[in-house]
Amino acid sequence: MTSTDAAEEEATGSRVRPAVVLLALGALAYTAWVLEVVVHTGLDPVQTYVSELAAADQPLGGLFRATDLTAGALVFAGSAWALWRCDRRAWSVAGWAGLVLFGAATVADSRLPLSCAPTVDPECAARETAGLVPATHTAHAVSSSVAMTGALVGVVALTVAARRYGRWAPLARVGPMLVVLELAVTVWTLAAIAAFEAGRGTWSLGAGQRGQVLLVAVWLGVLSYAVARENRV
Repeated sequence: MTSTDAAEEEATGSRVRPAVVLLALGALAYTAWVLEVVVHTGLDPVQTYVSELAAADQPLGGLFRATDLTAGALVFAGSAWALWRCDRRAWSVAGWAGLVLFGAATVADSRLPLSCAPTVDPECAARETAGLVPATHTAHAVSSSVAMTGALVGVVALTVAARRYGRWAPLARVGPMLVVLELAVTVWTLAAIAAFEAGRGTWSLGAGQRGQVLLVAVWLGVLSYAVARENRV
């Protein structure tokens, strides 16, 4: 790396520094669903959608909608700041843009809750199949898909950026493993959703989806730590 490149990296690190705290807090808020371990929700975490915790008819729905809103807003703000201030190299821009999309779609997701929990309520599932549920069900499916697409773009692109540009050493080391695991549980989750919609059971849908969102949160934590560590160095 030349002296010019080193100076550019140092300046870039300083510019994205405010994003670190926002992303770290966003990662923490995005794991609020683990509260189901200690509070009674009435939903089986192995079989049910994560988003069913925030359904309009669930007793703690308001709490989980609020934490989703908080997580999305924090990640959106942090990644938007980083996108504005980052270097203009392709993988960096694509990665931060993916996280901006993820944050914005997660905010939208929190404002478009399911009206009921289809994996545990047969009447809800029947109404959903017949198209008799509110339009928020379709909108929620779209926003959730957009959010995860943005997250995958961010996870893959910024991990590639860390390795290709010689930055964020912890992410460069751990990121590839997290990418592989994230892609694996995403395939599991998509297969389980297809099975459920075809009336073939849930295929442990909840476990797959919870693994999906947990790995995104862990990756965000590693990214935050890597950026902060590089700035300290």
